[in-house]
Amino acid sequence: MIISFVWAEAQDHIIGVDGHLPWKLPNDMKRFKDVTTGHPIVMGRKTFESFPNGPLPNRLNIVISRNPDYQVPDSVVLITDKSQLSQYVAADAEVMVIGGEGIFKLFKDDVDRLYLTTIDHKFVGDTKMVDLDYSQFNLTEKKEGIMDDKNIYPYTFKTYQRI
Repeated sequence: MIISFVWAEAQDHIIGVDGHLPWKLPNDMKRFKDVTTGHPIVMGRKTFESFPNGPLPNRLNIVISRNPDYQVPDSVVLITDKSQLSQYVAADAEVMVIGGEGIFKLFKDDVDRLYLTTIDHKFVGDTKMVDLDYSQFNLTEKKEGIMDDKNIYPYTFKTYQRI
């Protein structure tokens, strides 16, 4: 199984504030959808609860929670340990880890691929991305984001592959 991280971070590695993203960047949301659709997505309880419309469509939604009694909809898989992933995910699947901070920490030694959007702006936030050793990865793709009236912050899409 391939473990991939998918996230956006602003300056100072900020990835969240009060349980949601500190910015609105529709082009990043579109990339997130393009990258994750058709793949299992793994997240923590708080990330799952931040979805305004419930589980994300066209993806197996997997929530990791320490609470085995945490209630999720029937379409969502609840696990309490990352070792349980293999029971729900094909051996050749690319698993998209989408946060939050604790879940990124849990998988940081296992991650094979990084789908990162860097936002060149300073936001107030209370959640930071886990420290990753980028010397262990090659940058395989880099694309400057297009700014417009809906995407007002400078941003760059980057993809890294573990060496």
